[in-house]
Formats: sequence, C-alpha cells, structure tokens
Amino acid sequence: MRKAAYLTTKQGRKLAYHRTEGRGPWVVFLGGLKSDMQGTKAVYLEDWARKEGRAFLRFDYSGHGESSGVFTDGCIGDWAEDAAEAVARLTEGPIVPVGSSMGGWQALLLARAHPERMAGLVTIAAAPDFTEDGYWASFTDAQKAQLEEVGQVELPSDYMEPYIITKRMIEDGRKRLVLRTPLELPFPVRFLQGTADTAVSVETAVRLLDHASGPDMRLQLIKDADHRFSDGPCLDLIVQALDEVLPASH
Repeated sequence: MRKAAYLTTKQGRKLAYHRTEGRGPWVVFLGGLKSDMQGTKAVYLEDWARKEGRAFLRFDYSGHGESSGVFTDGCIGDWAEDAAEAVARLTEGPIVPVGSSMGGWQALLLARAHPERMAGLVTIAAAPDFTEDGYWASFTDAQKAQLEEVGQVELPSDYMEPYIITKRMIEDGRKRLVLRTPLELPFPVRFLQGTADTAVSVETAVRLLDHASGPDMRLQLIKDADHRFSDGPCLDLIVQALDEVLPASH
C-alpha cells in the first residue's frame, strides 16, 4: 500500500492524502464523519480514476484517519477549512467533489465558498445540517443540559464506537447551515440515496433536492441500499453518476 503524503495547513494541521495525477476535472473524495480515506468508496474511486487516467484526490480531515489532531477537538468548520486547503493546494482547475454523508455537507460548503472551481457534484447519502437537524433536534432536555455543563454528549452509532458530540461541534455547525439560505448549484449534480439508510433519511435527500437550485440536478433512490453504499452495484452507481457530471470534452 502506498504511503500517504502530508500537507500542513495554514492552521498547522497535518493532512494525510493520496493524489493521483491525470486529466481534469479533479475528482475529490470527501469522506464522512469519523470515516477515512481508506474506506471502500474512496479506494474504489481511486482505482477507477487510475484506469480512466483521471485526476483524483482523497484525504483525511484533521482528527480522522492518518491526519493529525483528535476527532473530538474538530468541528464542521475545521473540516471545511481542511477540504478547502486540500483543494486549493493539491488540485488545479475545475473539480468534481464526491461527498459521502458529512462529506456531502462539506461538498456543498465547498461549492458555496468556491463556485468558480466547481465542474459538477456527486453526493452519497448527503447529510447537510445534521448537527442541527439530526443531533440537536433529537437531543432530550437532559442531553442539552449535559452538553451545556459537560461540553459533550455520547451517542451510539450503528457503524462504529459511540460518537462524542461536542458543544463546539453543535455551535459551529449552526454557522455552516446550507438548507436555510439559497443554495445555488449551477452545474451538473447527482444525489445518491439508499432507502435502507438508518443514518440519513430519504426525507433529508428530498429536502436537499427541493431546496437547492440548478439546471441539471437529479436524486436517485436506491432500494434497500444502506448508509455505507459500498457494495458492487452501489459503487457502480457512483461511477455512473460521475460519468454523467464530468464534462464529455475532457
């Protein structure tokens, strides 16, 4: 296995990454909360990019995978800074982010901050605004009080050890919400969503589709696919979505 390279950000965080040269636009994989760039989808897409001769970047946010930092110190804004700097310093020209779960939110933040770089967008079980609409909205009064007093709450996860949700993550998330103000996506967009996803609901996917505006936007629901979206047919659907949004001329 290739060793990761490292990028030191303006904030002093060391981000691990794998970068594959090829023709543009650059496909940039943005992973989910507590996931890393060694996941099935990221590695599969890198293999696909190599075979196709396409430029591809995968990286770990700070506090994730091989990057520096501790997960519980991070928040949506920190990871958005990581993504923006990785894109600015490790890619050139147009990009097509592929955002999984929280990475879907990150991809939308990237599109809002740097519309001039965007050639297209693919999301997989995108989870925009989940700190507010998922976590905070479902917290009991006792959990909200604990967040205030202790600074964090522990939540069970279907996929790994419990999530520690910090007060900083909730408060920072409120500054990054994308479903409360206009969300212009003036490029080809494909949202992929499994109907058996227990982490992100079909309703969330439909809400995003309804809220965003753009000339070429589709939501594809995949019956019985779960949040991982990592079996063979699902991986093929991600590549199919990429083929649809990548400019034919490249």
